[in-house]
Amino acid sequence: MRVTAVLPSGSWSNPIDEVLIDFDRRHRRRIVLTTQSGRELLIDFPQAVRLRDGDGLALEDGGIVRVRARPEPLLEIHAHDDGELVRIAWHLGNRHLPVQLLGDRIRIRVDHVIQDMVEGLGGHVEAIEAPFDPETGAYAPGAGHHHNDHDHD
Repeated sequence: MRVTAVLPSGSWSNPIDEVLIDFDRRHRRRIVLTTQSGRELLIDFPQAVRLRDGDGLALEDGGIVRVRARPEPLLEIHAHDDGELVRIAWHLGNRHLPVQLLGDRIRIRVDHVIQDMVEGLGGHVEAIEAPFDPETGAYAPGAGHHHNDHDHD
């Protein structure tokens, strides 16, 4: 089955199936994915697309397959206060690491050198397994505005 479009999370309903994909495989131009029920899907677009947890893959036959982020080994970083967490985030960004910002915590991929650095900065690190959906970066298309479930006044 061929994917014709990627539908943003929240803009579609009633999936017929789902694909479970880790972070490294969710930014592609061309890839064959296997759904949870064993069907193969082909994504073949002129430009690479970034698939996010909850997106829908529109199929030629009108069906939609939900994208699910596969859990992977991560480090979740906490700090005693907001200022400490911001300082840690600055150091992670200075190293150009992919980071997922979750308000009062930060997720990164497992890296023992970075873990030691974070702990040296006063942060607390917990090894977890969870979906990883890092920030796209300031220069990525659409990076300036994320559409979540919110209203504009």
